[in-house]
Amino acid sequence: MAQLVTRVEDELAAAVDQLVDAGIVASRSEAVRLGLERLVDRFRRDEIGAQIARGYRDQPQSDAEIGWADESSVRMIAEEPW
Repeated sequence: MAQLVTRVEDELAAAVDQLVDAGIVASRSEAVRLGLERLVDRFRRDEIGAQIARGYRDQPQSDAEIGWADESSVRMIAEEPW
């Protein structure tokens, strides 16, 4: 397992210590690990979203595809007994 060493502002360290004291995380290391995991996850999700959007821009849906989805939605709503 790799070990990362970094410096943070005193205020940030104090805020992390408050998380540890409140039982939110077990240690400073866990807080840093969770923060990095969430940062990496957010980046990956943003990249996937950008790729999906790029795909739709490069190959937009046809009128037939969009029309089929709209018609299907209208039929499903009409069949509801409300």
